[in-house]
Amino acid sequence: PFAMLPFAGYNMGDYWQHWVDMGKKNLKLPKIFRVNWFRKDGHGKFIWPGFGENTRVLEWVVDRVNGKVAAVESPFGLVPRYTDINWSGLEFSAESFGHLTEIGRAAGLKETGELKEYFAQFGDRLPEAIEAERSSLEERMENSPELWRNDAA
Repeated sequence: PFAMLPFAGYNMGDYWQHWVDMGKKNLKLPKIFRVNWFRKDGHGKFIWPGFGENTRVLEWVVDRVNGKVAAVESPFGLVPRYTDINWSGLEFSAESFGHLTEIGRAAGLKETGELKEYFAQFGDRLPEAIEAERSSLEERMENSPELWRNDAA
């Protein structure tokens, strides 16, 4: 929804409130998964091997929705274990996967600060639930290690 701001015909705070309200109804809502295909290593190269390999993660998503695989709790939410991704035919080490899924406290806190600044433009029309989620993320980041590593990788 953040990318939609230039195209919104009304206040985004109201738009988000609509979806918060929808979540309170007795509906079967879709699961939401977040991916970052563009994470780079220390040399500026993409860690993920390329778009042709995205189906590996999508397979994990389907298996996760169907209760076939587990996940690891991270400050950002649930992430896959290395062993739950189908790596057949691809050399992608557990170490590379660990770097792909690691979360730095400083970067996470920077992001929560940027979100707070972004949300400020919506004033009192920002849904309380949205700020509560942002605040919860900030708290998880404050309480996380300097570098959270996916030990289940």
